[in-house]
Amino acid sequence: MTMLTCVSPIDGKVFAKREAISISKSREVIEISRKSQPAWSKRPIEERIDLVLAGVAEMGQMNDVVVPELAKMMGRPVRYGGEFKGFEERAHYMAKIASQSLQVIDAGEDADFKRYIRRIPHGVVFVIAPWNYPYMTAINTIAPALIAGNSVILKHSTQTLLVGERLASAFHSAGVPKGVFQNVFLDHEITKQLIAENSFDFINFTGSVPAGASIEKAAAGTFTGVGTELGGKDPGYVMEDADLEAAADTLIDGAMFNSGQCCCGIERIYVHESLFDNFLEKAISIVSNYKLGNPLDKDTTLGPMANIRFANHVRQQIVDAQQKGAIAHIPTFQEDDGGVYLTPQILTNVDHSMKIMTEESFGPVIGIMPVKDDHEAISLMNDSEFGLTASLWSSDLQRAVKIGDEIETGTVFLNRADYLDPALCWTGCKNTGRGGSLSEIGFHNLTRPKSYHLKKVT
Repeated sequence: MTMLTCVSPIDGKVFAKREAISISKSREVIEISRKSQPAWSKRPIEERIDLVLAGVAEMGQMNDVVVPELAKMMGRPVRYGGEFKGFEERAHYMAKIASQSLQVIDAGEDADFKRYIRRIPHGVVFVIAPWNYPYMTAINTIAPALIAGNSVILKHSTQTLLVGERLASAFHSAGVPKGVFQNVFLDHEITKQLIAENSFDFINFTGSVPAGASIEKAAAGTFTGVGTELGGKDPGYVMEDADLEAAADTLIDGAMFNSGQCCCGIERIYVHESLFDNFLEKAISIVSNYKLGNPLDKDTTLGPMANIRFANHVRQQIVDAQQKGAIAHIPTFQEDDGGVYLTPQILTNVDHSMKIMTEESFGPVIGIMPVKDDHEAISLMNDSEFGLTASLWSSDLQRAVKIGDEIETGTVFLNRADYLDPALCWTGCKNTGRGGSLSEIGFHNLTRPKSYHLKKVT
């Protein structure tokens, strides 16, 4: 028997435990999902949409419970109100575009032939969701997968152990059949075994690069589609014509919000040399005014990191940078306990020989470098194994588009950062992963094309 245990970063105490199900029980769950899916897919799309949106509304009714529960599981301050706004926005947008995105493609009809292409649900979709934005990342796949006619099996991170239960409860209360949407508690080995057994028709994973690689290896030879969103080292570039105040406010918030534990958080900043000193001054002022503390306290603006392992990783990167000449600008906060409560940090005199500028940090730290021109900034932004988002700051739209075309990334932002627009495909390149969620493309990835070439008898 394997017990999955969520330890709260607030006090290091066990917050929740669940028993991981056995391989035989897992297979039963999958069989239920497979048997439930055909009837679900035959329901009118309008009915599936209504049930999914009803499930979303049920989640909204739980928000007062969910917000402090999230704080206890992964440390995000309650003052930010949880994830329901983004959760609802994404689901409603995907519902709005569903009929158009999934409509039959007419390939032409004449006296002899009728030809068209339909979008067919894969069948059983397996969603492996992360802890850092546990509701919003999950709904990216759950909502469009269900709307498209798939059944869904959700495995959530142990750090946010109760999220899957909450989601299943909400959707079942709304009328989504229990066999169509199931939450499971699985350990890593059984997860990999099920994937290797070709148990699923599509897998969506959000998490680390090593974990993503292990899932792809498990799926090798099964021909199961695998969509991945893995690591990131997202850059910001502040040009000489940028709105300096807005750039500093947005980029530093993008680096530090959720204690830096954001897939598309800003992890390195390049500033035109003419603005560097002023930008740094504003950045230091912003970070110095953060309040580190218990996330259940409404005055807290920066909570603990979710796990001591993550905090130690950031500390090691900071030490590595300082040993190579980096300058730290934020004195140690009184609340920094050497554990999960970590002082947010700004580093300068950094370069790409330092891990802080090349390896994923996923914590409240940012390195800031001056650059002399666009060419240098582009070269540095592309000097990364990752490619999720890049945030450009300029008043010149065409210049930004030109730079954006040269950046190896999944999304280009201009004068904003750290936001997922459901109208756009959420995707990455390089070691950030493959595939894409949301937008019309998200529906295409959760279905397969089926062509009809029908000869008429005359």
